[in-house]
Amino acid sequence: MPASDQHPPPESPGPKSIALRARTEPVPQPVRIDTSQRIGLALGGGGARGIGHVAILEVFDELGLKPAYIAGTSIGALIGAAYASGMRGTEIRAHLIEALENRFFLVRQLFGARAHPVQRLLSVLPLRSALINPEVLLDLVLPMHLSARIDDFQIPFAAIATDMQAQAETAFTTGPIKPAIAASIAIPILFSPVTVDGRLYADGGLVNPLPIEHLPADVDLTVAIDVTGERDPAAMTGHPTVTRMLVHSIAIFQKTIIRERLRHAAPDIYMDLDVGTFGALQFHRVMDILEAVEPAKAAFRDRLVRLLATDPAPSA
Repeated sequence: MPASDQHPPPESPGPKSIALRARTEPVPQPVRIDTSQRIGLALGGGGARGIGHVAILEVFDELGLKPAYIAGTSIGALIGAAYASGMRGTEIRAHLIEALENRFFLVRQLFGARAHPVQRLLSVLPLRSALINPEVLLDLVLPMHLSARIDDFQIPFAAIATDMQAQAETAFTTGPIKPAIAASIAIPILFSPVTVDGRLYADGGLVNPLPIEHLPADVDLTVAIDVTGERDPAAMTGHPTVTRMLVHSIAIFQKTIIRERLRHAAPDIYMDLDVGTFGALQFHRVMDILEAVEPAKAAFRDRLVRLLATDPAPSA
């Protein structure tokens, strides 16, 4: 065959062609973020769904950020207090798994934490106000090394509760942490009310399930994490239990309160955190909840980075 008719064999895709293709693809540039921004963080109530707050706090740690102020309601107060006291998000995660993963252990402990004996509750009228003493419950779930007083926290902090006599919200910003959190988580009927300085308190979610307004005016950025509501449409079919009706009803009016308040005090970042279809009382599903919230964690990280981004770092 004449030399002019010969064709070189087609070039096989080797290292050279791979390298050429790689150079045509956009190379992600590291993003610098402004860590000097003062961030106010509001963590809402929502029962077990609030376990998802842990993922949000882990994002702050991963980015080298610390909120300048934290306000929390109910489960948001409990988890926010641990973080404001100095624990990292990963430490709170490990503690919650240890405290909540074993459902049967928790149930046995809760029965021991009842404010009144079961026999009296069922046989004597009028019925007592609740099954569980929230302060005894906190003995089971609060980290052992949590600062005893809010005044000693590393981050300024507010726990929101409902003053039952004044029919208004109260922010605990100083004093002992245990009664403040107990008041903030004391869901009526499920938990007994908490007395502090002669006043009777119940769950802060009754009046302010997402305490954006309690963040100080001098912060540069406000972040609000909403974990109210239940996303399982099957939860209210058939013949729901009294407890299910109570929890679902609370979730409905909490979501209504939040929608109205957002009209007047919209944060820079509002996240209706998707933690799947888990209910407010499914604390024993802690591992599943933490897994379900991972996509929302990534979405929050992206939003926070975009807001705090400065010029991209120069490439090497």
